[in-house]
Amino acid sequence: MARTKNHIELQFLSEPSDVNYGGKVHGGMMMKWIDQAAFACALQWSQTYCVTVYVGGIRFFHPVHIGHLVKMEARIIYTGKTSMHIAVDAFSKPVGQTDFVKNTHCIIVFVAVDDNGQPKAIPAFKPKTEKEIAMHGYAIKLMELRKSIDKEMEPYIV
Repeated sequence: MARTKNHIELQFLSEPSDVNYGGKVHGGMMMKWIDQAAFACALQWSQTYCVTVYVGGIRFFHPVHIGHLVKMEARIIYTGKTSMHIAVDAFSKPVGQTDFVKNTHCIIVFVAVDDNGQPKAIPAFKPKTEKEIAMHGYAIKLMELRKSIDKEMEPYIV
């Protein structure tokens, strides 16, 4: 796959094993699908194995119901030397309907690693469209916010 492809879309049907007693997909299952879509996007961009290093700002707007078609859209929005910031949006719709509803949004950061698990250099992402430029700026703002969050969390991590 071309390294210039900075996005990926996955679609599938939510199944009975994915849902809780209320007939809605578990948040943990949504998080798993989000991670899988982001991993596929990171792998497609970097052409090497990647590990999740951060998941943040996950928001659940609307529930996903059993039997709905689910669409995950994952997009590279920023790259460092070895890291990739990926925005993931989840959508769903009842089968037979045309319009998807946005269910979830989050940002995931992956780091490309070599065979020894050490960070590995990746191609730089250069935003071109208005949307890509806006999302790139969004990623930079979130990185700044994470610095203060990391400092606040520091006493509780060790």
